[in-house]
Amino acid sequence: MRILIFLFALATLTYAQTNQPLHLEKTINLPDVEGRIDHMSIDTSTGRLFVSALGNETVEVIDIKAGKRVKTIPNLPEPQGVLFVAETNRLYVANEKDGTVKIFDAKSYAPLKTLNFGDDADNLRYDPVHKHIFVGYGSGALGEIDAGGNEVADVRLDAHPESFQIEKSGPRVYVNLPNSRKIAVIDREKHSVITTWKTDNAFANFPLALNEPDHRLFVVTRAPARLLVFDTHNGTIIQELPAVGDCDDVFFDQRRKRIYASGGDGEIFVFEQQDPDHYAQVARIPTVKGARTSFFSPDLDRLFLATRRQGSRSAAIQVFAPAQ
Repeated sequence: MRILIFLFALATLTYAQTNQPLHLEKTINLPDVEGRIDHMSIDTSTGRLFVSALGNETVEVIDIKAGKRVKTIPNLPEPQGVLFVAETNRLYVANEKDGTVKIFDAKSYAPLKTLNFGDDADNLRYDPVHKHIFVGYGSGALGEIDAGGNEVADVRLDAHPESFQIEKSGPRVYVNLPNSRKIAVIDREKHSVITTWKTDNAFANFPLALNEPDHRLFVVTRAPARLLVFDTHNGTIIQELPAVGDCDDVFFDQRRKRIYASGGDGEIFVFEQQDPDHYAQVARIPTVKGARTSFFSPDLDRLFLATRRQGSRSAAIQVFAPAQ
C-alpha cells in the first residue's frame, strides 16, 4: 500500500511539473559573481546573453547553448541596463553610480565611447524604426542616442523612469514613474509627454510590458503586488489581479498570449489572456528568493531568470522553456 501511495504521489508531482507553462531547462552558474543582478539583453545570432551584474560591477557574457560564461566586462560603475544592438554589433551598458552609458564593440568587447547622463542611468531600449537607443536616467529624463553613439534628444519627466516600452507601429513610449505614481506617455516624434495615467491605489510600478496589437499595457506594482491591465487607447485600467511580490520584470509572450512576471518573493507568476479584456493567473512557478530580474526572448523562446549568490550557492541564470 505504501508503495502504491508513493507511486501515485510521484505520478501526481510529475504530471504537475510537466503541465506547468514553464519548466526549468538548465541552470548556468556564475561563480564569483557577488551582489544584485539587474537587467539582461541577448544576441540571438550567437546565443550570447549579456547580464548586468550590478553588485559585482561587471557585465557577464554567457554562451547559452554551451551553458557557460565566456567573457566578463569588468570595472563598470554599477551596471543596471544592458542592450545589444544587432545592426551595429554594439553593446550599450547604463551605469547607476556615475550616470554613464558605455558603448562597446560586441565582437571584441573593446570600449568605443562613453556618454555622461549625469546620474543613475538605468533601463535601455532600442527603437527599431529610427535605429535609436533610449535610456532612462536621473531624477526624471529619457535620453535618446543615435546610431553613431551621439546624444540627440531628451524628454524631461517629473520622476526617475523605470521600465519603459516603445511602440513599433506608432510614436508612443510608455514609461513607469513609480515616484510620482503614474505612467507617462511620450510622443517620441515630438519629444514630449502627451499624457499621464495614474495607477490608482497600487504603487511602486517598476516593470511593464506591451501587447501592441491588442492595445494593452501590463504594469506590475509592488504596493500592493498587482498586475494592472491598461487600455492604451484611453489609459483606463480594465483589469487588476494579484501578482508576485517585489516584481522587477514582466514580459508578454505574444505567441501564447501569456504574461510572465518575476519577483523577489521567489516565484514567476504566469497569466493567460482569455481575450484583450480578460486575464487569469494560471501558474506560480517557484524560483529563488530575491530573483527579481528576468528576460524573455521570443526568438529563442526562453525565459532567463537571474539568481544572486546566497551562502554557498553561486549566482546563476536559470533557463526556463515555455510549454508548447
